[in-house]
Amino acid sequence: MNTEDIKNILEAFAGGSIETETAIEQLKGLPYEDVGYAKIDHGRAERQGFPEVIFGQGKTREQIVGIFEKLVERAPNVLITRTTADVFGEVRNVISDAEWHESANLIRVLRDTTDRGLGEIAIVTAGTSDIPVAEEAALTAEAMGNRVVRIWDAGVAGIHRIISQREILQNARVVIVAAGMEGALPSVVGGLVSVPVIGVPTSIGYGASFGGIAALLGMLNSCSSNVTVVNIDNGFGAGFTASLINRRPQDSR
Repeated sequence: MNTEDIKNILEAFAGGSIETETAIEQLKGLPYEDVGYAKIDHGRAERQGFPEVIFGQGKTREQIVGIFEKLVERAPNVLITRTTADVFGEVRNVISDAEWHESANLIRVLRDTTDRGLGEIAIVTAGTSDIPVAEEAALTAEAMGNRVVRIWDAGVAGIHRIISQREILQNARVVIVAAGMEGALPSVVGGLVSVPVIGVPTSIGYGASFGGIAALLGMLNSCSSNVTVVNIDNGFGAGFTASLINRRPQDSR
């Protein structure tokens, strides 16, 4: 609910077209709705540009579905990250057009497909094993109104693969790069483009990669000045941030 919605409710109440109880019902979600096990933040779209996203890990199916039912009443697009096909089965009973994306363990409702971006967001993986994290970023960015181009398996072990995508990268407004192992690819991409590059270290690699810590440190020490970094495996955070960078001014909250 944004300020215009609140204004309309108050004007309708003042004009006598809605009753007191109706106005209370419409306004009671401000600033959040307390359902006991969760306080659902209905004002987040107004503050941050997208509704609250449900992080599924650690929640029961009943909790996820309960939160989802409240969010989907007010928001056209809803995301549930780090979840399972079993949860999707129950979510589908609430909204039949919910989508299950097994590659990212993500459920998405996408009813508003308005293009809100100034340009494309390019999403790159160093290897095929990094795709689940990158796909989480891609699905998030699409849900927030962006055009996304995917470039998979273009790591530094075969440097010609990323060089061959140079034109696509240089035409993007933001680039997200997901890489495990030593995390070198964001630095390479950063040296090819004049736009922000968001590095996403993944937990892919052998023992000395320490579950993504080696990639994280490598990206944080990048000598490409346009590289910034999110947490290990945080594709959602990368997609969200890239969307805000790419957003048209009139679509900013």
